[in-house]
Amino acid sequence: MKSTVTKILLKPKEDREIGQGFPWVFDNEISSIKYFAGEGAGVKTTGLADCEARDGTIVEVCTNAGGFLGTGVLNKKSKIAVRIFSREHADVVMADPASYWDKVIRNAVNIRKLNFAEGDSYRLIFGEADFVPGLIAERYCSEGKVYIVIQFLALACEVFRNEILSAIKGCCNPYAIYERSDAGVREKEGLPEKAGWIGKAGAEVITIEENGVKIQVDIARGQKTGYFLDQKFNRARVAQFCRGKKVLDTFTHTGAFGLNAALNGARQVVSVDISEDAVNLVNTNIRLNNMEDRVSAVCADVFDVLKKYEAEGEKFDVIVLDPPAFTKKAKAIEKAYGGYKEINLRAMRLLNEGGILVTCSCSHYFDENTFYDMIMHAAKDSHKRVQVLEKRGAAPDHPVLLGYPKSEYLKCAICRVL
Repeated sequence: MKSTVTKILLKPKEDREIGQGFPWVFDNEISSIKYFAGEGAGVKTTGLADCEARDGTIVEVCTNAGGFLGTGVLNKKSKIAVRIFSREHADVVMADPASYWDKVIRNAVNIRKLNFAEGDSYRLIFGEADFVPGLIAERYCSEGKVYIVIQFLALACEVFRNEILSAIKGCCNPYAIYERSDAGVREKEGLPEKAGWIGKAGAEVITIEENGVKIQVDIARGQKTGYFLDQKFNRARVAQFCRGKKVLDTFTHTGAFGLNAALNGARQVVSVDISEDAVNLVNTNIRLNNMEDRVSAVCADVFDVLKKYEAEGEKFDVIVLDPPAFTKKAKAIEKAYGGYKEINLRAMRLLNEGGILVTCSCSHYFDENTFYDMIMHAAKDSHKRVQVLEKRGAAPDHPVLLGYPKSEYLKCAICRVL
């Protein structure tokens, strides 16, 4: 009996990165596809464009010589033609998909329990880094209730939607699950955007606690999944530098860095964001924490504010730069470099002698070497000397998958500026 498993044969030498752990196969890396075309037709070998196998088919990725590399999901509509989710053979995985995904989800949940308490909020599933391609799931704890906010961003996880949801419900016993599959990337996967409650409805605006700070999170309308959990431990660490200090928190989003600083004794915090909705949320969070006497929110372009403060001779003891990704494409790195350098250069000029600069980048294209090169040149052009006191990254609920550089995206440097 001939095998009915569809096999993706790569072009020569295209297997190197995948063998090292990279979980994507791009359409231009495929040499041929072998698939069972039905009784009488037998096994066909074609190119990707002529392949009759349907999108969503479970496939095995192989070297050009036929050596097995992994099992994934085919999507001819996407430039990422296959997303690998397992290094086991397809027949092993598909013998009992429900048990397979239950094991994967439980492993991810158990890893989080090493670093987080029952009342904490954290990222539950981090896509490829947790071996669930295209899936993001956040666990929010609000007033003793567990909310899951989930994004199915690729066909590779969409085809296992029922198994994944069942596993999450079994592992986490959530009060409610809200889907935020409303990202544009789904269009590239040939999928419609969708959002809303999966099953029982809950509150769309909830309040979580991070490092003792209360944060209001809009899970239905907030950016991405409502809140950026990856900086939790960085916020706590930065707050230790802020006691008695004057702090500028830029690109503040929810005000979390500034609120953590104020809770740890900062005497004055100014939080800046260009979004009026963000500033309204910051003001709500200020009131939630009874910090009106120490924290204020400003709605303005951060680039303009830094120029204004410099012109006015304003000074700060601690400045936090936590901008959105200035580049989401490799081709735009040079332009992003200029933007990052400008805000860092101006921030250095605004610091008192020996002040602390906390500078971040969440773009994986803007890699660590480029990031620290940018800080060095910003220091040179601002005529400052800089000591990097700590190099930090994302919290442990954002594991790094070796061989998949995109999973190591966040850089956070705590610097002393002289």
